[in-house]
Amino acid sequence: LLTKGGTMLGTARTHPDVLRAGLDRITQTLDDNGIDVLIPIGGEGTLTAASWLADEGVPVVGVPKTIDNDIDCTDVTFGFDTALTIATDAIDRLHSTAESHQRVMLVEVMGRHAGWIALNSGLASGAHMVLIPEVPFDVEEVCAMIKRRFQRGHSSFIVVVAEGAKPAEGTMELRVGGTDEFGHERFTGVAHQLGVEIEKRINKEVRTTVLGHVQRGGTPTPADRVLATRFGVNAADAAHAGEFGQMVSLRGAQIALVPLAEAVKQLKRVPRERYDDAAEFFG
Repeated sequence: LLTKGGTMLGTARTHPDVLRAGLDRITQTLDDNGIDVLIPIGGEGTLTAASWLADEGVPVVGVPKTIDNDIDCTDVTFGFDTALTIATDAIDRLHSTAESHQRVMLVEVMGRHAGWIALNSGLASGAHMVLIPEVPFDVEEVCAMIKRRFQRGHSSFIVVVAEGAKPAEGTMELRVGGTDEFGHERFTGVAHQLGVEIEKRINKEVRTTVLGHVQRGGTPTPADRVLATRFGVNAADAAHAGEFGQMVSLRGAQIALVPLAEAVKQLKRVPRERYDDAAEFFG
């Protein structure tokens, strides 16, 4: 499994209400199959469900795996470095086209509620602006920065846009996509809509690239393989030691255990100061 991404079990989402209603049945299934400890590997939804099971007395040890890097109480989740590498490589490849055709390029990456992929891939690839869900953007400010860069004699402008980025109230209208069966917002393509607005306002040709699920697949990076292996070893150790209701996490260079309930209490989102640091390089 070391060189493969994704889930090998074929698991899929279940509505939270269905899951809650089936906790007794889940517990019985584990007992019937002689399962001593459940080690759920996943993101917010998976680990929240794991926390519910732990509350019901099920022996659980969680492992944080998501490309979004939005699980609290751990510095990094495995999967993030691979997605970041893919996004950075794609943006690197767009520089030459943007420069040779003197274009504005918008690159939409994943990130519903947290902008870690957008922030870090933008910094790593030398993008000229990054838009994330945590900081609403003003389309006029975006246009002003683009115009300033071209006026200084530069030949391109690349903006990395997280899929969950939103305009500040009253600055631009986004189409409403409703919600899916799990209550998650359906996004309507913020990068494309922003591109249309930019073209209208500054009369500059804009091209939009949506990386989508390309970021989620393929061969994991060495960093993710090592982190996943370390998480696995420590999760197994915790299971044998009877340290249930915990999640393995990376703190600095060390693997630690943190209560699952604490890890899922809130999402780990990009702090404003981190975004402000990146903004020093905008334009």
